[in-house]
Formats: sequence, C-alpha cells, structure tokens
Amino acid sequence: MAAGGFCKLPNGTVVVALNLPRPDLGGPAGSAPAGAVRVLVHAHNRARALTRLRNLGMRAVYLRGNAAPPTPDEITAVLHHPDGLIWRTAPDNGVSPAELVTELWRPIRALLRQPTA
Repeated sequence: MAAGGFCKLPNGTVVVALNLPRPDLGGPAGSAPAGAVRVLVHAHNRARALTRLRNLGMRAVYLRGNAAPPTPDEITAVLHHPDGLIWRTAPDNGVSPAELVTELWRPIRALLRQPTA
C-alpha cells in the first residue's frame, strides 16, 4: 500500500499526496522500491484526484488513511502548477534532505514519458 494523504483547502478542493513506485522501474505495488516518487494532485475531491492518476495508467492507486498528508510547501507547489499534477523523488528514498530541497517538482508527463531508443 502506498503512503499518502490529503488536505482539504478552504475553497473546497483537495490536494492529494501519494508515495508510489516509479512506473518506469516496474516495482511491485505493495513494496517500497528504490525508485519511489511523491506525486501531488490538485482536484475537486479525492475521488477525482485518484481518477486523474488512473487515467494516466497508474491503475492500482488507492488512498487509505491520511498518514502522509501534503506539506504546506507541497500544496503551494501543486497550486502554482498549471496542470495541478506534479512529482519528485520520494523523501524516504535514501535521498539526503539537502538534495531533496534542491530537487524541483516536475510535471507528470516527464515521469510517464517513454525513453527513446
């Protein structure tokens, strides 16, 4: 099960944050592979946020509980992105806090892009 959580905003929308296995590394859904990413989604409600991820091909995405809600910095980042769907390396992935601060949020299409041969 992926760690994640949500935060309801004053205007009624939500920001959902999930730690997921990186799709291009093909790790099993229930484990914490070396290639985990933190995905943020801004939507009208939790169901729509998860639907947005499922429509991108991440079929086994579920949010159970609120163990790892988005931080205020993460909320600001996703609200300022035009797509409202961003990712970066998960913090518990062996990345030092100094590296995490310098890593920028990326649009979801950069994660799902197929490498060219």
